[in-house]
Amino acid sequence: MAALSAVVFTLSWWLGLYLLARDPRKPVLVLAAIGLTSFASVVALDAVRVVSGLHVLSSIEIYLVAMPGIAWFAVLLEMSRPSETWRSRAGEIVLIAVVATLAFVGAAMAGNVDGPMRFGHWLMFAVISLSSLGAMLWAVFGPWQPRPVVGYVVVATLFFALGNAILVIPLGLVPSWLALASTGCDVVLLGVAVAMWDAFDEGQALRGDMLRSFVATGVVVVLFGGQALIGLAVTGQQTALTVLLFTSVGIAIAINVLADPLAGILDRLAFSRSPALRADRAALRRTEAALPLRSTNPLDDVDEDTFARLTRRALGHYSDLSKLVASPLTALPIIDERLAVRGAPDQPLERANELKALLADRIARLKPRDGGEFGTTEQWRHYNSLYFPYVVGVRAYAQNATASGLDPVARQAWQWFVTEVPQRSLHNWQNAAARLIAADLRGNLVSAQD
Repeated sequence: MAALSAVVFTLSWWLGLYLLARDPRKPVLVLAAIGLTSFASVVALDAVRVVSGLHVLSSIEIYLVAMPGIAWFAVLLEMSRPSETWRSRAGEIVLIAVVATLAFVGAAMAGNVDGPMRFGHWLMFAVISLSSLGAMLWAVFGPWQPRPVVGYVVVATLFFALGNAILVIPLGLVPSWLALASTGCDVVLLGVAVAMWDAFDEGQALRGDMLRSFVATGVVVVLFGGQALIGLAVTGQQTALTVLLFTSVGIAIAINVLADPLAGILDRLAFSRSPALRADRAALRRTEAALPLRSTNPLDDVDEDTFARLTRRALGHYSDLSKLVASPLTALPIIDERLAVRGAPDQPLERANELKALLADRIARLKPRDGGEFGTTEQWRHYNSLYFPYVVGVRAYAQNATASGLDPVARQAWQWFVTEVPQRSLHNWQNAAARLIAADLRGNLVSAQD
């Protein structure tokens, strides 16, 4: 039982941390990570509860089992948002709060995860299952979703809703560890769907990066978890060694998957007086991590809408070289031409730098030719929406943002954004400008292929 629970724990814990490490600024990845890691915690807690027989753990577990369902409901709502439009999340937040409140009320009424079945168990099951299915239907019918991801979401959500009957309402028909293992397959399937969704959204390859992380995780789990399993098999200290099994495996996976953020923390401690050195080391780590995300032929069979989305994403990552390294646009033939003209080596960082220069050149072409450095007329909108936020670094809508440190022209643009341009309008202008640049770049791509 401990070995199977450890496998389910490993898959869920690893995948949750892997999604979080991809980009902790993306709500969908953070929510998915919460769902996966909380499910892994349920697996570990249930294994300890069964071995130790402590009734208090059952009362804690009843609240913890609600977390994956709530998190996945939030994930599906987030995935249903069209990525290229600006829309408030207020409605989604209210729905998540309602589902969470009802689920925890059911947990309080149930008291614990032990049978017999009570009204609180029924309430938790109904809230989690129905909300997940409803959000699934909302996500599936969005025209912006890639078909493979939709298939993963449909299948996994259906089984996850059914699995909740076993997870939340244990009737004693099957052991709890077997119920957790069966539901764990569905939770992991949903996690893979989220990873595929994010890779599609970023225009990145996924298989190589995920395989590398999975293999490394497998090695550390065998090394650390294997010792605890051997101890469980030959000694009678079941409770202590079960706790040791899950804590050691969890810490080992976290150190492996979150190696880059942890290295950043150590750099801040060791090189506190060398900010330039810390920045250089961070850039190298991010670039190294981004290299497996590149695809061999990333622009093959890319349609017009996808190319426009990739261009918009690259513009958003203009100041982050490590993100540009993984952009499929580094494979543009014009990048090859520009590298040849400069006599630069064909290296990932050189391609990323050249892509950044190419984007700056295309942004500059949007500037009106009537003279002046800044204007507020309609013909200036596309240029202003890209040049000042991305190239200059004007962050007009950031919390506590000021115009200090900006040159006079940028300061004038900052004031205009703050006083006259709603954030929704800026977002729409950036999308329109990105489509113009994408059309230009795609025209060059088609010409090169012909």
